[in-house]
Amino acid sequence: MLAVIEPGSVSGTVTAPPSKSYTQRACAAALLHPGKTIIHNTGKSADEQAAIRIIRQAGCELVIRPGILDVFSTGTATGCNDYDCGESGLATRMFLPVLAGSASTVSISGRGSLAGRHLGPINEIMSQLGVDMPGYNGCIPFVMHGGLVPGDVRMSAATSSQLLTGLLFALSAKTTQKVSIYVEKLSSKPYIDMTLDILARSGRPVQNIGYREFVIDPAKYDIPDTLILDVEGDWSSAAFFLVAGAIAGSVTVKNLHTSSKQADKAILDVFGLCGALHKWTENGITVQRSALNAFEFDASDCPDLFPILAVLAACCNGESAITGLNRLFHKESNRVESIGEMLLRFDVPFTMEENALYVTGGPSLGGYARIDSYHDHRIEMAAAVGALRTRGPVHISGAGSNTKSYPDFWKDLMSCGVNFRLD
Repeated sequence: MLAVIEPGSVSGTVTAPPSKSYTQRACAAALLHPGKTIIHNTGKSADEQAAIRIIRQAGCELVIRPGILDVFSTGTATGCNDYDCGESGLATRMFLPVLAGSASTVSISGRGSLAGRHLGPINEIMSQLGVDMPGYNGCIPFVMHGGLVPGDVRMSAATSSQLLTGLLFALSAKTTQKVSIYVEKLSSKPYIDMTLDILARSGRPVQNIGYREFVIDPAKYDIPDTLILDVEGDWSSAAFFLVAGAIAGSVTVKNLHTSSKQADKAILDVFGLCGALHKWTENGITVQRSALNAFEFDASDCPDLFPILAVLAACCNGESAITGLNRLFHKESNRVESIGEMLLRFDVPFTMEENALYVTGGPSLGGYARIDSYHDHRIEMAAAVGALRTRGPVHISGAGSNTKSYPDFWKDLMSCGVNFRLD
């Protein structure tokens, strides 16, 4: 699909969709909870639907109501042996250890951009727990022989924390004695904070010792009969509209928590650095256009912000520096390349050196740009926001990938007065 966006101002109020990261974690907790789980404020993104599909395939009985998911589980995966993770990297890595708790042979597949994404040496880590992954080459599809045996684990999480999330869920449910996960070079600490939050609310607290050791002790559990989990609004999705307000008008975003553990709440830290006008009100957080200054920011712990931060930097006066490029290679696209091409098409001066992106911003972006989204939802949405500050219409090819995380993105953009068409 092709999106054609006209430059202009933005004004309106939107409601942040449910956090897909929290919804997916809530689904894992529900699968491992023996009995009933009620998940409030579930979303409809493709990644969330992948997690729901997996727990259904694993044998859970589901009752789906508007914004509410009732899950009935035995506390372990007892369903089919073939699991479809869609395009979700989190679902793949997170559910792998959870599903390995079964004694059977399990196959994991997916589609789209996930097929080309390298998942890392997960086989080496899983082998410490007695799980064999014959023929694993770093990508889906793959097969594993289950029967996970709880024990201490040593691992590196330098490139992704998603497998660590899966191990925390799996071991917290499977072990009957105290075990530890020892971690080197942990990236994306806020995402682990989210995992620990869900586990604590599930009655399975995990001791975090400096993000280097995670101690799981069943003696400290207090598991409720019925588990109730509320999913908060998604800061990752909200960031696009917050930046739209900062560079092109005024936007209020509702359904965001001020005390959220989500990594992408860091967009507010960036606003403080660049001088973007923002304030909390009873209706949410409002951001208004103002003169913006160049900023320096390390996005290593919130790599999903990188595309929209690049657009924000392009609208700031001076040269901004964003570090953390090494976290961008194995996303829905190679975001080092796709972000660079987006800036090039916007006629924005930039350089990439080692682990940093340097962007020289100005009063407007180039006109009549043609941008390839590479079917990457965050590139598509960032380019659409950047189009508000161009001198002519912007054509984005491969539009429609927003359904992976934010199905109502274009609908919400229209409600804020943006002129565009989808062909």
